[in-house]
Amino acid sequence: MKRVVGLLGGMGPAATVDLFARIVQATPARKDQDHLHILIDNNPAVPDRTAAILRGGADPLPALLAGLQRLETQGAELLAMPCNTAHHYLPALQEAAAGRFLDMIAETARALRAACGANAVVGILATEGTLACGLYQNACRAAGLDPMTPDAGGVQTVMEAVYGAEGIKAGGPEAVARAQLQQVCADLARRGAQAILLGCTELPLALRAEDLALPLIASNQALAEAIVRESLAADD
Repeated sequence: MKRVVGLLGGMGPAATVDLFARIVQATPARKDQDHLHILIDNNPAVPDRTAAILRGGADPLPALLAGLQRLETQGAELLAMPCNTAHHYLPALQEAAAGRFLDMIAETARALRAACGANAVVGILATEGTLACGLYQNACRAAGLDPMTPDAGGVQTVMEAVYGAEGIKAGGPEAVARAQLQQVCADLARRGAQAILLGCTELPLALRAEDLALPLIASNQALAEAIVRESLAADD
């Protein structure tokens, strides 16, 4: 039997929908019954993760643990969370989980290594919270990659693309966020980046591989492929 998948979502809702669609697309299915059983706890009331990490905002962990409990009560056996910044709390979630809780950060780093090879310079687009925690910097180094982060202005441009009045979370024009993100990517390329990592699950909603000259790896795509692989492994 395939493992029942539980998605701890709502951070934000559009990113959760995007991950679900990517899972469906990545599943080798010829009929409905070949697809995975997926439970989604889409709770947009989870406090902002970046605000909690950087500015002492409300702690999101209680809401995350409550969502985990709801999913497992409904039968989820393989857990995943389409929010990179929330992976700051992953150790506590993995400890609380009865089933396996996938690590999107580690899965993305492995995908980068497979796509780019050892010692590749990887430009990281992520929220301030994700960068401040060093989540991707540490994971890239562990995978034999050389992480590169945007300068302070670039980080603020990424945050504006995600959180701004016309940003992705606000449902703003896709072209506005895309242009902002392309600007940051161009600067990383000038500094020597050989590939771009989209380390925020909102970013692929505006920026796609065809928008850049550099190879692009999206964390939600890496997670979707890992979910399909690990769920189907139960059939082996």
